[in-house]
Amino acid sequence: MPVFPSGVYALTPECADTARLLAMVEAALQGGAAAVQYREKTGDVALRFEQASELLPLCRKYGVPLIINDDLRLADLADADGVHVGREDAGLREARIILGPKKIVGVSCYQSLELARKAQAEGADYVAFGSFYASPTKPQAQRAPLQLLRDAAGLSVPVVAIGGITAENAAEVIAAGADSIAVISALFDAPDVVAAARELNRLFVCESEE
Repeated sequence: MPVFPSGVYALTPECADTARLLAMVEAALQGGAAAVQYREKTGDVALRFEQASELLPLCRKYGVPLIINDDLRLADLADADGVHVGREDAGLREARIILGPKKIVGVSCYQSLELARKAQAEGADYVAFGSFYASPTKPQAQRAPLQLLRDAAGLSVPVVAIGGITAENAAEVIAAGADSIAVISALFDAPDVVAAARELNRLFVCESEE
């Protein structure tokens, strides 16, 4: 089973300017992002393929996996390192069949430990819970309690926390048991993306030293 890394999971902002997107993602990687998820909800097929194809060698230059959000076909065509699926996307079983055993398949489990246990049993490489805080990306998202992360301690796959996570509150979800924090605004809205990534990464170092 592929191992999903702990640390900062950088979720890309929607950006039609591919050169600008690559520059922002490289800054996050320079700051120590452990994984990148490509998210593009509005772009056309050609733009999505172009961006995914250019992000892949960039991520491999830094030795981190590129995960495609919601689009199994794009993950396959671009030969990305994996896919992240949600409630309304391609199923985990379908993703595994198409991508094979060496690719990462992550699953959104929202506020449900039962969904996470089911995903683990079906072969997910990581599970994601959220939203833990008010999220500018998904302001209507239902909140998940920190207790959910503590209850997920018995899972054998990495746990990702998502939703409104910032440098100010990330320590809470890490202390509660998150192996990774998925962030968009906390990274890419920062005036210095490299510094923002480094600040978030330090929280994992501090937690491991306690």
